[in-house]
Amino acid sequence: MRKLCRLSTYQVMAGVAAVVLISGCASVPAPIEQMDIAKAALSNANRASGDEFAPQQFELAKTKMEAAKRAMQEKNYRYARQLAEQVQVDAELAAIMARSAKAQRTAGALQENNRELQQEIEHDAQ
Repeated sequence: MRKLCRLSTYQVMAGVAAVVLISGCASVPAPIEQMDIAKAALSNANRASGDEFAPQQFELAKTKMEAAKRAMQEKNYRYARQLAEQVQVDAELAAIMARSAKAQRTAGALQENNRELQQEIEHDAQ
C-alpha cells in the first residue's frame, strides 16, 4: 500500500513539473522590440518613396503591419512577431527597390547629359 502512495506522489510531482515547464515555454513575450523595428523599417521605406517605386511591396508591408497590430491586441504574440519580421523584410525590400529605381533614373539622366555633351563637343570640333 505504501508503494502505491509513493508512486502516485511521484506521478503528481512529475505532472506538476511538466505543467510548469509547458507553461513556461508556452508564454511568449510581447514582441515590442520587433514591432518597433518593423515600424522603423516601414517608415524608412516611406521616406525612400517605396509607395511610389515599389507599391506592391510597400502595401504588403503596411497590410502585414496592421495585422501584426491586431495580433498584439489579441495577445497572439507569436503571430505578431512573425508578421513584424515579415513587415521588416517587405519594407526593407520596398526601400531597396525604391532606391534602386531612383539610382537607375539618375543614371539614365546622367547618361543623357553625357550624350548631349558629347554631341556638343563633336559639333564644336567641326
